[in-house]
Amino acid sequence: MLALVGLGNPGKKHNNNRHNVGFMAIDCIIENYKLGAYKTKFQSKIITKTLNNTPLILLKPQTFMNLSGQSLNHLVKFYKLNIENIIVFHDDLDLQFGVIKAKIGGSNGGHNGLSNIDSNIGTNYKRIRIGIGHPGNKNLVNNHVLSDFTKTENNIIKQLLNLISENIETIIKNKNISETISEIFKTEEKKQ
Repeated sequence: MLALVGLGNPGKKHNNNRHNVGFMAIDCIIENYKLGAYKTKFQSKIITKTLNNTPLILLKPQTFMNLSGQSLNHLVKFYKLNIENIIVFHDDLDLQFGVIKAKIGGSNGGHNGLSNIDSNIGTNYKRIRIGIGHPGNKNLVNNHVLSDFTKTENNIIKQLLNLISENIETIIKNKNISETISEIFKTEEKKQ
């Protein structure tokens, strides 16, 4: 069983925030594969489905970003999940806007949602890092992550998330997530 987890903040006012791009990624996968409606469990919105014989849990913690690890901890214990079978989708200030990278484990880079997950379940989970760019001044970071994408940025993000969604089966089947993400985006660049 695999868990796909999107990070973000609950509530309509946060729907289009840069910080909610993880939620957007999960919503995109659910919409593209018509996986149904969310249920509420583990302080989260959750869907459990099978996609081409792979049992999946799609999860959006509703605890606010800084406590994301609480619901993930409940999920891991309930399903006896191996944390290597968790893929977390999240915003990344250190990546230029529109850049997508992946890694397993490592530093949380100052991301409070990842920090809380690390303290609850450990660090050896997979991460798909979605670049939102840095405002250039650390005093502007909070406003930046909690502000909405511009119309142009929103269109670009939707295209990128669709590309991830269209390739989710490849992403979840390949052990080397970093190489897989890199190949998907290199192939797309060649097409353009």
